[in-house]
Amino acid sequence: MIDFRSDTVTKPTQAMRLAMSNAEVGDDVYGDDPTVNSLQDMAAEMFGFDGALFVSSGTQANLLALMSHCERGDEYLCGQQAHNYKFEGGGAAVLGSIQPQPLNNQADGSILLQDIEAAIKPDDVHFAQTRLLSLENTIGGKILSQDYLAQAQSLAFNRGLKIHLDGARVANAAVAQGIGIADITQYFDSVSICLSKGLCAPIGSILLGDERLISKATRWRKMLGGGMRQAGIIAAAAKLALTEQVDRLADDHHNASTLALLLADMDEFTVDVSAVQTNIVFATLAEHIDPKALALKLANKGIIISPNRQLRLVTHKDISANDISVFVNTVKQIIR
Repeated sequence: MIDFRSDTVTKPTQAMRLAMSNAEVGDDVYGDDPTVNSLQDMAAEMFGFDGALFVSSGTQANLLALMSHCERGDEYLCGQQAHNYKFEGGGAAVLGSIQPQPLNNQADGSILLQDIEAAIKPDDVHFAQTRLLSLENTIGGKILSQDYLAQAQSLAFNRGLKIHLDGARVANAAVAQGIGIADITQYFDSVSICLSKGLCAPIGSILLGDERLISKATRWRKMLGGGMRQAGIIAAAAKLALTEQVDRLADDHHNASTLALLLADMDEFTVDVSAVQTNIVFATLAEHIDPKALALKLANKGIIISPNRQLRLVTHKDISANDISVFVNTVKQIIR
């Protein structure tokens, strides 16, 4: 199957499978799993943090960060399109009693600094206390510039806020800019990095922060049922995600750019090619085409998409340059 739904569908590499089968393990809740400990130490050093915590998902990593930065009745600022606001089940509000304050995302994915400034609440009993600014990079496949991150960090520091990065695809942002991941993470007090999207690990995310935050997040992880036992089996694959899969993301970006150009040449699609910066392509179908019917016909030919008027097509390790050609040619056959 050629699956464009998300880079979460990537399969682990053969090297990952071998590493998993040979992983040295212990009980991670006791802190005894050597492979998990090695992964956490490696990630903290790679990205410039005091500590790191291996968790089961990006949603959990973000939730732990929010609950570790904020207390009940506090508030965090984020974008309207932020994953930890829009797509994570309202966990911060439901489980953390933390109020989200969503702000408009601009076309480039950023939040205007003046909007952030205006949204910070005064010290008044009528308001939740604003504690945290949360950004996402990439967001919708778009990259937040280094200059913007520096300005956002400065604003947060000057207003007494902590700043968190949902870095689910921060490796994509780094590779696309030709910089290291640590060049991006340097601007944040905490960072979540998903290892099971384009980096191909079968499961897991890493949360980065100082010792206080990681200690608090570890307690929250246990309370939320996220403590894992012989987790070294999956941590072994996660280590290879960070050491062997980052540079390869450039191939995904090239394939996404090619896909965008090919679809833009078709009358049935509207594509802003200039907006394709990493591995996500948004292509709007013409009104006379039924997205569900198209998705069904593609599925019958071994190609999977999410059936919406605006298609979100995500490239990843398991989609080759040839798969891009097969997809476009199959769409042409179905439509015409």
